[in-house]
Amino acid sequence: MAPALLQTISLEHLPESHTLHIALYRNLTNASFLHQQLLTGNTDFEYAFIDASVVRSLHLSLLFSPSQITHNPSIAPPSDSFYIITAINDALEERLKSRNIHSEIVFSLSMNNNIAESFRRFGITPTTTSLLVVKVAPASSASQISEHLSSVIEGEPVLFDEESLASMVDIARVKKLYKLNALGGGGKKGGANGVSGKAENKVDERKELEIMVLGAMALRGATN
Repeated sequence: MAPALLQTISLEHLPESHTLHIALYRNLTNASFLHQQLLTGNTDFEYAFIDASVVRSLHLSLLFSPSQITHNPSIAPPSDSFYIITAINDALEERLKSRNIHSEIVFSLSMNNNIAESFRRFGITPTTTSLLVVKVAPASSASQISEHLSSVIEGEPVLFDEESLASMVDIARVKKLYKLNALGGGGKKGGANGVSGKAENKVDERKELEIMVLGAMALRGATN
């Protein structure tokens, strides 16, 4: 199995014991096995396994809060969402709604308070092919985490950045999950075949989708 491209991210105002370790995979072939480990409560697999096809933010703004990224040059400063941060803070203050901090991260992506539904929609399933892995642990655990992921995940590790996530997102599925209206198809075409215009339209669509999801999640925060 290929070695994990694990990235370790320290966050301001959070203890070193709650450092983020993140890895991203595509062409996953053993999702069924990984899913089963979660179902059986195997403590060796205490990770947030997120289906990367529904991680839709071009700037990862649904993962990090502003001014809290202290290490990772590939991540641009995001907007005002803070769902992983919220899950960590809830764990520190002993107010988790789910089993542990990693299940809470998956749960935090959902628009409602149905924990089981959030796992089905945003977590790993037997058919998942793109996987985002998040582990909250001391920074000193990076080597051990990387070795474990490399030994149990059968997939192609890729760099955790905006470009990789954008290539995996299923826009139609995200719109369905968040009950969003169809996005407009405007935009200017460029070149003789409109290739440049199509690429620009795709980026614009992802940006518009991000704004709409942020609004939906803000509504959840205001009503829950």
